[in-house]
Amino acid sequence: MSDPTHSQSEEQGPLSLWDAISLVIGIVIGSTIYKTPGTIGSNVSDPWTMLGLWALCGGLSFVGALCYAELATTYSRSGGEYNYLTRAFGPWAGFLFGWSQLAIIQTGSIGALSYVFAEYAAEVFQAPKSSVVWFALGAVVGLTLLNMLGVHAGRHTQKLLVLAKLLGLLMLIVAGLTSRAEVSLVATTPVSGPGWPLAMILVLYAYGGWNDAAFVTAEVRNRSRNIPLALLSGLGLISVVYLLVNLAYLRTLGFEGLRQSQRPAADALSAVLGEHAGRAMSLLVMVSALGGLNGLILAVSRVHAAVGADHALFAYLGRWSARTKTPVWSLLAQGLITVVMILAVGTRDGRGLIDGGLQQVGLKPIPWDQYFGGFDTLFAASAPIFWLFFLSTGVAYFVLRVIDRNRQRPFKAPWFPLCPLLFCGMSAFGLYSAVNYAAPLLPLIAIPFLAGLPLYWISRLLGKPTAEPII
Repeated sequence: MSDPTHSQSEEQGPLSLWDAISLVIGIVIGSTIYKTPGTIGSNVSDPWTMLGLWALCGGLSFVGALCYAELATTYSRSGGEYNYLTRAFGPWAGFLFGWSQLAIIQTGSIGALSYVFAEYAAEVFQAPKSSVVWFALGAVVGLTLLNMLGVHAGRHTQKLLVLAKLLGLLMLIVAGLTSRAEVSLVATTPVSGPGWPLAMILVLYAYGGWNDAAFVTAEVRNRSRNIPLALLSGLGLISVVYLLVNLAYLRTLGFEGLRQSQRPAADALSAVLGEHAGRAMSLLVMVSALGGLNGLILAVSRVHAAVGADHALFAYLGRWSARTKTPVWSLLAQGLITVVMILAVGTRDGRGLIDGGLQQVGLKPIPWDQYFGGFDTLFAASAPIFWLFFLSTGVAYFVLRVIDRNRQRPFKAPWFPLCPLLFCGMSAFGLYSAVNYAAPLLPLIAIPFLAGLPLYWISRLLGKPTAEPII
């Protein structure tokens, strides 16, 4: 096989339990907890509803992680949902998933997270607003090159970034919960957005990314034990951290103050410790975003490599470096597409090209002001396809329980069929809400998504891939 990790035994693999946990934490706690709590608060009537949504979505994500722990330990090849969908529905489903990850979902997520880093970097270094796009590009290019140097460079960087992130969050929690600021938890203005459905989808997005640990299954040592532990312990810790951080926001800013804040972490520390502390928090948000970026770049490249190993059209993506043990072409392609996305939504020329292309085929231009460009545009554009495949994976879980009923399952999700039913319900809600939120962007999303079908047909005509590791 072109993927050197595919044949590794249960005891082998470069990634330890802590590596896997740091991957989960690094990807999940990326930026949303620092950016969207004000928007979430604006869409609910009181702080207790807001905290309840954070607890509920943490529980739903934990249920989903139980299902993924079973799938990841039963089907141990790297690639996550690509393998489950291929096994359940056929190669076309896996190909469409892998293509969508490369063309829309994960490259969009990487781009969105790079904008969070860039916005805070521009503020910390007092750079002009026009520099944001260049900070975003620098983060993506730099971390892609770092991961191309080898899996050990990527995993050690990930652990350092996660440690810095957790220390920063601990500082925020302690400062917030010990604050003596006299603030009100009573709402003085009505809900100013679509309401709790948008709030819930934003909270679910804050928990998103835990499933990406399944992308590197084959590279985790003792995966039958460590994959479930990484998913479940990582999500448990994240849920507690999220609740404590939101309590810290409420203690320092009050409910209305939180609703009005675009940078709640920096504003909360500034309120307690002064302006310089708020600046330090902005620096820690940059580190946190880099941790999420690095985790995504490392994990998601394995999906593209798995697609390349099976489909001739993308055979080059399945080539691994014999020296660095990384899917170098997959990392390169992922980085290039993300760079194009950043330039497309983050520059006036890029937005003009998109609008001109849509108008050429009789479609309306994108209402860029509605999504503010950068993070919000890439988040909204990638969300519908993300939730579509999340729901498809929930359905695949049931199919695989039937067609592989005699297959050994080192870990089984409890309370069958309750867990997968709850996961499917959460995914269906996420899909419905994401489609409503991203309605003006759907033509832009549909074009690359549907392009995957003729690409699959072309790949079938090309026959079997012959990719080998690069020497």
